[in-house]
Amino acid sequence: MPLLLLLFLTALLHAADPLRYECKRALSPVRIDGRIDDSVWKAVPWTTDFVDIEGPSKPRPRFRTRAKMLWDEDYFYVAAELEEPHVWATLKEHDTVIFQDNDFEVFLNPSGDTLNYFEFEINALNTGWDLFLPKPYKKRGKADNSWEIPGLRTAVHIDGTLNNPRDRDRGWSVEIAFPWKAFASRAPVRRAAAGESWRVNFSRVEWRVDIREGRYVKVPGLKEDNWVWSPQGLIDMHVPEMWGYVRFVQ
Repeated sequence: MPLLLLLFLTALLHAADPLRYECKRALSPVRIDGRIDDSVWKAVPWTTDFVDIEGPSKPRPRFRTRAKMLWDEDYFYVAAELEEPHVWATLKEHDTVIFQDNDFEVFLNPSGDTLNYFEFEINALNTGWDLFLPKPYKKRGKADNSWEIPGLRTAVHIDGTLNNPRDRDRGWSVEIAFPWKAFASRAPVRRAAAGESWRVNFSRVEWRVDIREGRYVKVPGLKEDNWVWSPQGLIDMHVPEMWGYVRFVQ
């Protein structure tokens, strides 16, 4: 049996059906400041809490993660809240490998065909990495790091202090506004209309750390935790068949 098919069947066995979310149209402008306390967000439901990437049969994540979504004429909005007792980040250069820090990741497949999809990662320093994949890595897809998001708006709010091991933080939150026009350079994507659906998923990468000489240090020999909205069934975000469904509604 081909390896790709075996992996996909494994994912189906270990994950539940992809989750679904109804993304409401914003009734007023969304202020991108990293805080999710604006009136425009108050009536917007949260996703279910994130679970381990392999599914709910795995241990429950140590910290809570959840997200919200909105849309309007110009943007697709994503907001996320990440519980975190020690908020840290090191990477400051755009398009570096952000998941080497703790991060929040967005995966978007507008066509729903599991091809021609987009990925965006962000850390607590508001450093981003945007890339496009014509097909998943296991189908010999190659990431296109030259894709940029003109007009992208992002902000991070830290409920505590960044890179300060001497106290205990409550977490961090992020807001992202993806302009519809940014996708057209790589795929025939237009602004979503009410009733349409995209394949979407979110991931959180979390490293275990020690405190040494007044700074955070990753625990040697331990891999990162991967927590997601819609479980993948295996440790691989690049299986778009397992992503959730986001339906745009009025």
